[in-house]
Amino acid sequence: METTYLPMSYWQSENGSKLIKTRMEVNTSADQNCTIHENFLIVLLPTVYSLIFLTGLISNISALCIFFFIQNKKNSIHVYLINMAIADLLLIVCLPFRIAYHANHNQWMLGKLFCSIVGNVFYMNMYISITLLGFISVDRYLKIIRPLQHYKLQKVIRSTMICGAIWFISILIALLMLLKTKTADNSNDNFKCFHYREKNHFKAYINLLIVINFWIVFFFLILSYGKIAKKLSKLSIERPGFSNSKILSRVATKTFIVLFIFTICFVPYHISRFFYIASQIQQTSCYWKNMVNKTNEISLLLSAFNSCLDPIMYFLLSKTVRRTVLSLVSEKFQKDSRSEST
Repeated sequence: METTYLPMSYWQSENGSKLIKTRMEVNTSADQNCTIHENFLIVLLPTVYSLIFLTGLISNISALCIFFFIQNKKNSIHVYLINMAIADLLLIVCLPFRIAYHANHNQWMLGKLFCSIVGNVFYMNMYISITLLGFISVDRYLKIIRPLQHYKLQKVIRSTMICGAIWFISILIALLMLLKTKTADNSNDNFKCFHYREKNHFKAYINLLIVINFWIVFFFLILSYGKIAKKLSKLSIERPGFSNSKILSRVATKTFIVLFIFTICFVPYHISRFFYIASQIQQTSCYWKNMVNKTNEISLLLSAFNSCLDPIMYFLLSKTVRRTVLSLVSEKFQKDSRSEST
């Protein structure tokens, strides 16, 4: 398209000022009239969230039953796993509301205040899981790299206090966010809840700060796991042999499953968040807003999928969970074989 350059005197004239003002009004109007198209997300989101809900609900309730009713001896790692299972369960409880909303063609009928409550509980428990994964990583790091310090920090009371502090701070932040929600206009008519919307700069910068904190934690984990890998490699050289290699392989699996879950579930979402937040506070095209919205929603599915992957971590890190599951599977096979023989 050919661009016409006008003299400076024109832009300083009254007509020029009117033209600039008119263009600004058109741009603002176009921004306000931008329609976010969900397209395939209306089918994809309720379907995948339903699968996550069923799988996560069964697996996390089962894990909590094992932790509370079968687990006898507890240590720091068990305290973190119990709190993670509770956080995952609370996140999963929010999913039916998301499923109903998307299945109803993105129409929310329960009011803006309840929308804000569900959204805050969802994200609060997601970040509690992220924080607990970080502390589990610290526990694994100390156990392998600095076993003496790990012995001192392994006390249940210490890890219980850490988890209590995490819950207290998270609930306090969620309550502050709820207090900022305007409850005066609580109409139910055609309200879009889990939907792209413009944010004020204060909330956008708070979200940006949360994202930056996530990346600081993630790079710290990368450095820690690099040291763990170096230590395990050194041990495999110093202690060659089949039995030692099996032990080291088991330790590596238990250790790196945390980093694997952390990376798969949360890294894509926090990459997309930079672009999502930028589109909320800067003037962008309607096409770009639709793109960042779709990317954000799909990557959020991976974050919710964390509640289904965490039980695999419980199985690998907890002997009691592992023994209970293997015992149940063994009993099931024995019953099947007996019924077939009769």
